[in-house]
Amino acid sequence: MSRTLINTAAILLAGGISFIAVAASAATDPAAVVKQYAELGHAKFEDSLITAKALDAAIDAFIAAPSDDTLKAAKAAWIKARVPYQQTEAYRFGNPIVDDWEGKVNAWPLDEGLIDYVDKSYGTESDENEQYTLNVIANPKFSIGGKEIDATNITPELLEGTLQEANETESNVATGYHAIEFLLWGQDLNGTGPGAGNRPYTDYDQKNCTNGNCDRRAAYLKAASSLLVTDLEYMVKQWAPDGEAAKSVTSDPTKGLTAMLTGMGSLSYGELAGERMKLGLLLHDPEEEHDCFSDNTHNSHLNDAIGIQGVYTGKYTRVDGTEMSGPSLSALVAEKDAAVDKELTAKLDTTIAAMQTMAKRAETTEAYDQMIGDGNEEGNKVVQAAIDGLVDQTRSIERAIAALNLGKIELEGSDSLDNPSAVGK
Repeated sequence: MSRTLINTAAILLAGGISFIAVAASAATDPAAVVKQYAELGHAKFEDSLITAKALDAAIDAFIAAPSDDTLKAAKAAWIKARVPYQQTEAYRFGNPIVDDWEGKVNAWPLDEGLIDYVDKSYGTESDENEQYTLNVIANPKFSIGGKEIDATNITPELLEGTLQEANETESNVATGYHAIEFLLWGQDLNGTGPGAGNRPYTDYDQKNCTNGNCDRRAAYLKAASSLLVTDLEYMVKQWAPDGEAAKSVTSDPTKGLTAMLTGMGSLSYGELAGERMKLGLLLHDPEEEHDCFSDNTHNSHLNDAIGIQGVYTGKYTRVDGTEMSGPSLSALVAEKDAAVDKELTAKLDTTIAAMQTMAKRAETTEAYDQMIGDGNEEGNKVVQAAIDGLVDQTRSIERAIAALNLGKIELEGSDSLDNPSAVGK
């Protein structure tokens, strides 16, 4: 059903002559919707870069003068940097350029023994990962796949070219937000009890070093931070008006709309509701929380949901407070089927509300890893409500796809939702 076009008329009487001005609201242009999507993508990645540079500066200050205060400032900068980046995740799945790149900056979970010292409870070996306890920071020379590696100098090139997914093992995450998170917080050894990672600042204090190799630990942290900035600079260029990612969607509006809805639906269902939330809830496993060292998972999940909503509404609030808005997917769907638009808009709001309830609980009552703990009936229900919202809104995203006649779009699934009996086997 098309939205009714309303004509408004104004009659101006002057000198006995009547002037009638008629303005008609035009139908939403799919090309304009996709252009807005690309512009918001550029702004979100640009904000991610801005906050990553602020994080890099805070890390410089921390390394130069390790203390409780400088470590606290670096942690705060990391948490701020997560806000705009998580809102970019709705640009995954439908945009190959983003998908091919994303693992460099946000891969998880990671086997942190690859990077640094770990508690003995971590274990000493893994059948799936030969580098499970490699500890690059403590070992300047080692071998991977029979090849001798000289890691005397810890550089971005070493992290990206040699360590990231070493031996084709996905859990060998050597770069990105979560490697930095581990180096700032250390392991969270609290299970589903209260508390996050508690790495001492003296792990970086070369005059009063704890746990050894403080100079190499600082070199690794700086290399990871520098690489994050470089990687985000690349993606900002991709979403600039003449960038390949932007041109890929704006050159063909149908392709662009497909990318938008694929990203919304896949992040909503398979990735966020399934792999990031339901899996951890089924297993009651704190290792399955996204920001597991910092206990910042509630904020990351909330900002993912905000990012999904923003793709639909064509809106984004920049880190400097600037409000962006323009032609929206919502308006386009409403012209085809007003009921579907109303339904999806309401469900997106419901999910955000459930996420906000979860985030408030995390800030006032208990952390996300405690919420998913076995026997925590109330906490489990709060997380499940957010999962239910994501699943429910995905059904309406599928209806929006049908309303726009975009054909069959495959959305990411998850055993945690589609075949929960197989989880853990």
